[in-house]
Amino acid sequence: MPDLALESELGGIVCGIDEVGRGPLAGPVVAAAVILDVARLPASLLTRLDDSKKLSKRLREELAELVPACATIGFGEANVAEIDHLNILQATFLAMARAYDALGRACGHALVDGNRPPRLPCPIRCVVGGDGVSLSIAAASVVAKVRRDRVMAELAQAHPQFGWERNAGYGTAEHLAALKHFGPTPHHRRSFAPVAQYVLL
Repeated sequence: MPDLALESELGGIVCGIDEVGRGPLAGPVVAAAVILDVARLPASLLTRLDDSKKLSKRLREELAELVPACATIGFGEANVAEIDHLNILQATFLAMARAYDALGRACGHALVDGNRPPRLPCPIRCVVGGDGVSLSIAAASVVAKVRRDRVMAELAQAHPQFGWERNAGYGTAEHLAALKHFGPTPHHRRSFAPVAQYVLL
């Protein structure tokens, strides 16, 4: 389970940064930066926050509602055009930098999930599997996942055939079958191979 050991080791103002949505065929990549206020952190978050992929949708949404009361949160996105233009890694770094900027305050350090750092105006420590190690990164993973899922559910209303409210844009059998039948929407990542084959030249 993630804890505050890294935050305590670094001291000062520390944010955790994570992204959601590198793998989907459609929709933006979303990042969150979170500075936890330890003095206001409820036990329900201390004991239940974890890597968002390990939590049920219901629990993720419940925890995401609790985080704002004890944290400063910044969100950042990179849209489909930016993903196709930059590539998904650079678009992810862009979303992370935007999330940091959205915090509206300087941090002494940033804990970033993964092994490659974005460009930020503060020292960075990359943490592989960070959402299972750092509570700040875990909080970022949860709020970013809930935010992106809601974005995809909204997009699904105009494109119901792809099932984005269920698959969040990932290449499920349902999504791939609809892509083959209907072709890509403006929200599809044309630089991704499963989509590119259906783009009319």
